[in-house]
Amino acid sequence: MPVGIFAGIAVRNYESALEWYKQLFGLEPTFYPNDVEAVWQLAEDRYVYIVEDTERAGGAVSMIWVDEPGSEVARIAERGLQPVEVEKHGNVCKWVFHDSDGNETGIGGEVSRSE
Repeated sequence: MPVGIFAGIAVRNYESALEWYKQLFGLEPTFYPNDVEAVWQLAEDRYVYIVEDTERAGGAVSMIWVDEPGSEVARIAERGLQPVEVEKHGNVCKWVFHDSDGNETGIGGEVSRSE
């Protein structure tokens, strides 16, 4: 089975969500398929996109696994976003962020004792 993902997040207001996700990811979208979608390539064959879809907005739950989650969350905080909670499961942590629609994006991974 090939490995990759193209995960979508439905939002109510494309323009405001676009700005929020730029802050979260710390970069401009990789491409714009149309006027109500933006796509970020996070790694090879791994994409996240937002799409304006008011009927489905607010129900997404996702987690982005990173090598140094504490450092990544610190960079996100420097861009103005704070997690709403932190989940700890042994040596794995997930910092939870919510956009204005309530979609959840976690930043997680294994943490060292220093994080």
